[in-house]
Order: sequence, then C-alpha cells, then structure tokens
Amino acid sequence: PRTHFDQDDLDELIHSVREFGVLQPVVVRDTGGGSYELIMGERRTRAARAAGLTSIPAIVRETADEHLLRDALLENLHRSELNPLEEASAYQQLLDDFGITQEELATRIGRSRPQISNTIRLLKLPVPVQQRVAAGVLSAGHARAILSLDSPESMQRLSDKIVNEDLSVRAAEAAAKTTDAGATKSVKPQAGARKAYLDEVAERLGDRLNTRVKVSLGMRKGQISIDFASIQDLNRILEDLGENGYGAS
Repeated sequence: PRTHFDQDDLDELIHSVREFGVLQPVVVRDTGGGSYELIMGERRTRAARAAGLTSIPAIVRETADEHLLRDALLENLHRSELNPLEEASAYQQLLDDFGITQEELATRIGRSRPQISNTIRLLKLPVPVQQRVAAGVLSAGHARAILSLDSPESMQRLSDKIVNEDLSVRAAEAAAKTTDAGATKSVKPQAGARKAYLDEVAERLGDRLNTRVKVSLGMRKGQISIDFASIQDLNRILEDLGENGYGAS
C-alpha cells in the first residue's frame, strides 16, 4: 500500500542492513515456478538490495488473495508508515477488490467505521491538495477542514492559505467557515430543535475525532459517547484531545 519512502530513514536502514544484515525476516508467498511474492517487508527488501545483499531471511506464508493486501496494510498501519493518502487508497482498494463494506473492513483491521469513511474522503481532494497531504505539508486534520468546502476551487484556495499562513488545524477550520474560503455544508437547526442541534454537535465532534459520537440530553443530565475500535484507536482519539494514551510515558 505504501508508495512514499523517506530517503533519510531508508538510508539509515541501508546502513543498518549493511552492518548487521536483515534481522527481521520478510514475509512472502509461493506463487509457483520458483517465484515468490512479497507480502511484508518492502523497506527491508529495498535496503538489502541497496546494501548489495543477494539473499535475506524470509518466512513463506500461505496467503489467499483476499488477505494479501490486508496483511500488507496491517503491517504498515501498525508501524505507522503510511501517509493518510496511502492509507485512504489502500482502504479503497480493499473495498473495490474484495467487495466488502466499510463496516466489515473496520472490523477486520481494528479501526472504527467513521475513521475508515473519513480517511477515504481524502481521495475527494483536488490532486494538488492530495499531494500536499501525502508529502506531510498538510495534516489529516487540515484535509478534513478543506473537505468541508463545496468546490475544488475553494478547497485549493484554503489549502494555499493554510500553507502560506502556516495555519493550525483549528485556524483552518475557522477559515473554512468564512465566506472567503467557502460556506460550510452544515445546516443550522431551527430554534427549539434541540435534537437537531445535538445531532449536529455529535456530527462535528465525530468528524473532528474520526469516529462515531453520540450526544444525548435527558431531564437531569447529558451524555457524550465516543466510540473506539481498539486501544490503538483510543490512543489516537486521546492524542487528538491532547491527552496521553495508554502506555505513554
């Protein structure tokens, strides 16, 4: 799934491989006729080639087609090596190739369905904006603010504004609401429509945290419920809220 490799990181790995060899085997599957297909370990394979090695340790695994991309995706997600656009493309490829729903994909890889959906939405960005996200110039939070706009032109203008003025995600969200950047698509509830207002608040929080949020209000108290799919997903949400996650020092 990963297409971008940081050259400095790769150079460090090449040096390590040249000095110590490949310490963790790559994972391949037998395709017959003496050929093997790489499932996990592309960086290690690239580094080994650059270091001049002619062989590396490998584990041969029987992996069906429908599990191949998932296994490669999971390894990169767990290593946090995919940029948001690569992650979105991998999700979309899994959905297209194997005919599964976003809910099924979320269950298989330990992500929440809204997180899957919001990540895939990044593919709707204009190509120049996608390139900035892939390069790390714009964060996923910036991209979500840009996606609140209606047209590719307004998305491009806000992208330029974020880069030129070095806007934070919060500042980008505020800029997206101005008439210069473009009108937001959220519909303000009418006076007295409490449930509509709470649903709108839940939707905004859900978009910000990349998960499903429910806001309810009873006679005596209210409640905010935030869904998460795994400890890793919980840590991601806590980080978005400025809190330390599980296992953080």
